[in-house]
Amino acid sequence: MIKKYINIENLSVSEDLYNFINNEVIPDTGISEKNFWKGFGKVSHDLAPKNKELLNIRKKLQMDIDRWHLDNYEKEFNLDEYKSFLEKIGYLKKESPDFKIKTKNLDQEISAIAGPQLVVPIMNARYALNAANARWMSLYDSLYGTDVISSEESTSERYDPERGSKVIEYTKNFLDENFKLKDSSWKKINQISIKNHKLELHTDKDITGLIDDNKYVGYRLDREKISAVILKNNKLHIEIIINPNAFSAKRDPAGISDIIIESAISTICDHEDSVAAVDAEDKIIGYRNWLGLMKKDLESKFEKNGKKLIRKLNPNRNYINKLGKKEKLHGRALLLNRNVGHLMTNSAVLLEDGSEIPEGILDAFVTSLCAVHDLKNKNNSRTGSIYIVKPKQHGPEETAFTNLLFSKVEEVLDLKPLTLKVGLMEEERRTSINLKECIRTLEDRIFFINTGFLDRTGDEMHTSMEAGPMIKKGDMKTSTWINTYEKNNVEVGLSCGFSGVAQIGKGMWAMPDKMADMLKQKISHLEAGANCAWVPSPTAAALHALHYHQINIFDQHSKLKNKDKSKLDDLLNIPIIKKPNWPLDEINKEISNSAQTILGYVVRWIDQGIGCSKVPDINNIGLMEDRCLPPTFFGWGTS
Repeated sequence: MIKKYINIENLSVSEDLYNFINNEVIPDTGISEKNFWKGFGKVSHDLAPKNKELLNIRKKLQMDIDRWHLDNYEKEFNLDEYKSFLEKIGYLKKESPDFKIKTKNLDQEISAIAGPQLVVPIMNARYALNAANARWMSLYDSLYGTDVISSEESTSERYDPERGSKVIEYTKNFLDENFKLKDSSWKKINQISIKNHKLELHTDKDITGLIDDNKYVGYRLDREKISAVILKNNKLHIEIIINPNAFSAKRDPAGISDIIIESAISTICDHEDSVAAVDAEDKIIGYRNWLGLMKKDLESKFEKNGKKLIRKLNPNRNYINKLGKKEKLHGRALLLNRNVGHLMTNSAVLLEDGSEIPEGILDAFVTSLCAVHDLKNKNNSRTGSIYIVKPKQHGPEETAFTNLLFSKVEEVLDLKPLTLKVGLMEEERRTSINLKECIRTLEDRIFFINTGFLDRTGDEMHTSMEAGPMIKKGDMKTSTWINTYEKNNVEVGLSCGFSGVAQIGKGMWAMPDKMADMLKQKISHLEAGANCAWVPSPTAAALHALHYHQINIFDQHSKLKNKDKSKLDDLLNIPIIKKPNWPLDEINKEISNSAQTILGYVVRWIDQGIGCSKVPDINNIGLMEDRCLPPTFFGWGTS
């Protein structure tokens, strides 16, 4: 198909993109079409050469490193000589004095609330809505529908009473561990009541309550009857849903029909790794979904199990606090936007010389323009910030370029300086060994740093390819450099003042079907000091949230500050193996394993969450059957 372009401000803009921006994005922003295109055109032409220059620097540095390894291949590796070489070519920077980040106007979900973080492909509206709505998830569903609970009927479509009983037992243990009662157990509670806005928990013998009454937040009424109790632990809320008439409450003496748990605190809407957007048509799909989230009018109509359904954003959650006043809890995850990095270009816009626009420049302008709608209605960020996660950056020069780009976007869109916040993906070797200096270039707008095993391992291999064959992927996970990399991420974040201000993140749990293993293993991210960590589905978010009830991350940060610091030498430890003697079948297995990893990137995102023909009124919950849950999860209706 021949693409049609509109010529404006020395740009050739895809007609579809031009019309989308003018007709759908700009209206109601207060920004004129003329000023947008003029500013966009000027900045694109001013910064595109700098973008290209940075990529040439990458190439030159890699050629220098390749040549050094080839020249020294037969010699015994000398780390001191290697470091001196990296400093000489400008790959390794000398650290400047200590500093603290100065980022302002960050939402509580970034600065104060530790919890799971979802990543969702923005080109699928239904998945994006699921992820945004995953702020609140059913713990009953998440347990019953996964391998966390085992039973003979675990793969059956029929409801399994034994499995259901195990779910209730699990949740009561969770309550006993995190919301302890005075001289009693949640397993003994047979009635829950509110008297003068205070919580009363009844047993056969007496009335008890929480040991820590500060964990009681409030309640919700339905037709003058208590329908939910809201509790809070480590700044995470749960809702104990009370509905004796619900199927799920038949085995519970207190009439508890579900535990709704605050789950995905933030969600990254991804324009990068999890999507394939190669032209204007593709980009518009992602931009339009992001725009709908920012305007709060995104909907997805679909058919499932013979029923026509509409998915949309959930409302906020009303309740009455312990003083008898009406309050609200935010109903959706805080939405972040992952742009592409500096490398990619896109044919959606052509520059004056006919070259494709750097896609990172295009993303920065269009996603920020879409988010201007949220700055006016504050449905997402209540502090007036736009959160952009920026991946695949190599070193402080490239992070400084991002800072420059974002400041130019603010000027063109007439935004307050530092409205655009930066999430730094620490995926590249040159960034991780210079992490402190990368953060320094973003000290006024950084909100997040995050490690990633797969990308970081790939760049480790690519950087030192000429040093010799790398150790196997399985061994890479326990190698010196990767453990130092993960530890250094937290140490640098804490030393730069991230605790209580910004997020220190850890990477994805890549096995969405193995939730029992996730519950055993992913708590290690919290023990390491991460106040957010990635999960692949809403259900995984609900289960991973349990870890944040177990560990207070900010207390953990205080403990970690006194630990021994990691060493640059260990981070520069190249994971090669000299003269490997691997049989052919082991080599083939390693190749297949790597191919499977690549395929894992394109497997569809897990479609989980509540699906109803209308958004359920969570502020006036009636029969729980109306919540339209999947039939295999406790048998509560259909999705």
